[in-house]
Amino acid sequence: MIQGSHSGNNRKYILLNIFLVLLATKFDKSFQLTQSDCGSDYRHPEFTDISVECGTEYINLAIRFCPVLYTGYNESDLILNNVINNPDCKGTVDTTVSPPVARFRFLLNSTNSCGSNFITYKNAGTGVFSDFSNIETVNISGVVRSSDITTGTVTYNAELKYYYSCSYPLEYLINNTQVDVASSSIAVKDNNGSFISTLNLRLFSDINYTQPLHMPPIGIELRTNVFVQVEATNLTSQYFLLLDRCFASVSIAPTTKNFFNLFVPCEMDRLTKMLVNGEMQLARFSFPAFRFSEQQNQTVSTYYLHCITRLCEISTCATFRQCRKRKRRDVTPNTPSNGVSDSTTITSPAIVIRAENVVATKEEDVSISTKKPVDSSVGLGVAVGILAFACIMVVGMGALFYKRHWHNVPSKILR
Repeated sequence: MIQGSHSGNNRKYILLNIFLVLLATKFDKSFQLTQSDCGSDYRHPEFTDISVECGTEYINLAIRFCPVLYTGYNESDLILNNVINNPDCKGTVDTTVSPPVARFRFLLNSTNSCGSNFITYKNAGTGVFSDFSNIETVNISGVVRSSDITTGTVTYNAELKYYYSCSYPLEYLINNTQVDVASSSIAVKDNNGSFISTLNLRLFSDINYTQPLHMPPIGIELRTNVFVQVEATNLTSQYFLLLDRCFASVSIAPTTKNFFNLFVPCEMDRLTKMLVNGEMQLARFSFPAFRFSEQQNQTVSTYYLHCITRLCEISTCATFRQCRKRKRRDVTPNTPSNGVSDSTTITSPAIVIRAENVVATKEEDVSISTKKPVDSSVGLGVAVGILAFACIMVVGMGALFYKRHWHNVPSKILR
C-alpha cells in the first residue's frame, strides 16, 4: 500500500511538472519581462504605442509591450480582429528591440488578412493627380483588442484598442494582393502604404535596352536619346503596367512649380516616342535630352523624371490608353496632404546635361579676346617701324646735307 501510494504521488508530481513546463512555455516571453526590464516604458498606454508598416506583401504591426503588461495583460490577451483560433493571427513578443514590442504580421489578401476590412473607394485626382478624374484607393483596416479574462462582476483592467489602417492607390497591385479592382480593397496608418518597392525605373542608351545609360560628371550632350523603362516585379499575370504620366522637374521630389510634361493621358510632347505602354508588365519610351531654361547659366543642367504608374487588367488596359473625354485640369506636381503622391510616383536617377553651347561661346570669347591684343600689337609694331625708318632717313639726309654744306664754305672763303 505504501509503495502504491508513493508511486501515485510520483505520477502526480510528474504531471504537475509537465503542466508547469507547458505553462511556463506559454508565458515564457511575458514572464521574462519585469518592471525593471521595462524601465520608463512601464506606464499607461498611449496613442503612439502602435506602429504600422504597410508593406507590399504584408502588414506588420508593432505594439509596445510594457504598457500592455502595466495594464495587466500579456501577448496572448491581445486579439487581432476577434480572430482567436488562427495561430497566424496571434502576436509574439520581440525582446530583441528596446522597448520590447508585440508583433503581428499578416498577408495583404482578403483570405489571409486576419479579419481586416477591405474597402475600395474612388476620388478625383488632386495635386500631382489633378490630370486624372478617377483614382482608386484600397483600404485595409482593423483593430487589436485586449481580452479580459476576469470572471468577476467587476474588473480593474482597462480595455486596450489599437487601430491600424493602410491605404494604397490602386495604381499598384502585387502578386499576393488579391483585390478586386471593380469592387473591393486596401489601407493605412504608417508612413503611407505603397507598392513602390515593386517598381523600378531605369535609363538606357540604346533602343534595345541592353546598355544602361552612363551619366558622366560633365553630363550627356543635348539631344542624346534617353531610353526609359519602368518595370513591375512580383506582379500577378492578370495585370499590365500602364504609364499615366511622366514629367521632369529640377527637384528630386515632384514638388517644384517648374516641370515639363513628357506625356499625359491626352497629350504627348512631339519629341517623346512611346514604344511600349499598357501591353506588358513593363513600359518603355524615349526622349532627346534637353535642359531647363532656368539653368541656362549653369555649367550643367540636372533634373529628374517622375512617372505615375497604373496597373490595369489586361482586358481594360486599352480603355485606359484612350484619351477619355473630360475637362482637363492644370497639372501641378504638388504633394497632396495625405501623402499619396509619394507612394504613386517613381523617380529616376539624376539626368545631367552638358551645357555645350555655353562652353563653346565662352571659348570663342576667350579666343577673340586673346586675338585682339595680338592684332593691335602687330599693327603698332609696324607703325613704329615705319616711323623709325622715316626718322633714320630724315637724320641721314640731314647729315649728308650738313656735310656738303660745310665742305663748300671754306672753298668760297679762299677765293
